[in-house]
Amino acid sequence: MPTLRIFLAEALGTAILITGGVGTAVFDADRAGVLGVAIAFGLSLLAAAYLVGPISGCHINPAITAAMVAVRKTDVRLLPAYLGGQVVGGLFGALLIWSIGQGKAGFTAMDQNGKPTIVSVSETGFASNGFGAHSPDHYNLAAIILAEVVATALFALIVLATTAHDFPVAAGGLVAGISLTLVHLMTIPVSNTSVNPARSLATAIFQHGWALNQLWVFILFPLLGGLLAGIGWHALSRTQATATETGEQATDGPRS
Repeated sequence: MPTLRIFLAEALGTAILITGGVGTAVFDADRAGVLGVAIAFGLSLLAAAYLVGPISGCHINPAITAAMVAVRKTDVRLLPAYLGGQVVGGLFGALLIWSIGQGKAGFTAMDQNGKPTIVSVSETGFASNGFGAHSPDHYNLAAIILAEVVATALFALIVLATTAHDFPVAAGGLVAGISLTLVHLMTIPVSNTSVNPARSLATAIFQHGWALNQLWVFILFPLLGGLLAGIGWHALSRTQATATETGEQATDGPRS
């Protein structure tokens, strides 16, 4: 069944993205730094793209799915399979990271009753996204909104470009991975980089505190960025098509 294959592919791909990217941020942020974490996200997307891309297109991000639906590259009837797989895969990846972390003393905090809580004690808050006091460099809500919309739209536009009929299929995963690395280098200091509601949901649930309260920002505005990218790409594609047709007519016209 196509919908089941898409669900499973998106779940696996999103789990890879979360495990590789968020895992690096949670376990090794001090040594890897911003550059290392950004590269980890890019490499994770690259690996997932070549693994599940032939099955589902490797959206592994609700914002990318929104962009694909907006330009009619993805059937709206497949939304439950895509979004469901992304959410389940993201939660599984975060659960795997949290479970591995239990092997290290002090990884989880204790509540007032002395019971373990699902809260990372790392400064990143389980690599969750946040604004204000929970932004890595304390950016306010307005800055976070602008950064997430612009970064998501840019990333989604690049992904849409890789699906054009004249773009080399084999290069799509590489371009997407490099682009996601760039986006993370730009926005990790600002919001810890979401550009992906499934990624934000997965980490917020395990942070289990302030991240859940601020989660709406990292669901709403990446989705808005994806939709804007879809609208922009639709307009750009029509402009390109018109330019091509005009060029062909000029070429086919009378020659002196």
